[in-house]
Amino acid sequence: MNHITANSVICHNSVYKDGKALFGNKGADPAGFLLSVYQHFDWQYPKFFKMDNLSKLGWLAAEILLKDVPSARAYLPWEMGVVLSNANSSLDTDRKYLASVKEIPSPSLFVYTLPNIMIGEICIRNNFKGENAFFLSDSFDTDFIVRYVSFLMDTDACQACICGWVELLGEEYGAQLFLIEKRAGEAPAWTASAPPAPLAFTGENIGRIISEGHVKTKIPEK
Repeated sequence: MNHITANSVICHNSVYKDGKALFGNKGADPAGFLLSVYQHFDWQYPKFFKMDNLSKLGWLAAEILLKDVPSARAYLPWEMGVVLSNANSSLDTDRKYLASVKEIPSPSLFVYTLPNIMIGEICIRNNFKGENAFFLSDSFDTDFIVRYVSFLMDTDACQACICGWVELLGEEYGAQLFLIEKRAGEAPAWTASAPPAPLAFTGENIGRIISEGHVKTKIPEK
């Protein structure tokens, strides 16, 4: 059986790991907040500064998700998959690139006009070479994600998978990621009512974690 072994959330200028608040910076705009998260955890990855805001959000959420999870570093590169979704694709950067076309088109923006580039940034950072996919839906379709990721893992396309929702459009943003593993480790303490055993990877359990969390699963197009 596949299990949910970690959970990360970034939203409302706050960072959470397994239900515990790790960092907050109220009052900062999205770009400033994402930079402050990077600086707070003292990561050293110069390429971060070249990313668009959507990629920064997903990259940071993945770093938080994998933080202090030794098992996640034990997989071979092709054994780790990444499956993400959002509602507005790379529209935030698309708009910025369109504005730049009126004068001099920006190659640095054009690079990020596909949402799967965010997955690429996560994979490059962690040397993941397994299955990956990005899907668009009005809100986080937990049943679809559970079916898709479960198929990948049950057919041995991957042994572990990062999945979830990463959305950013203008001033609105939210990320909720889950680490799914075949092997069951110690139970993560998301809430005081967390069961004594690792949570099975089901739509019901994913929905419960989301309902107890803080992230919006839908950001309306503007």
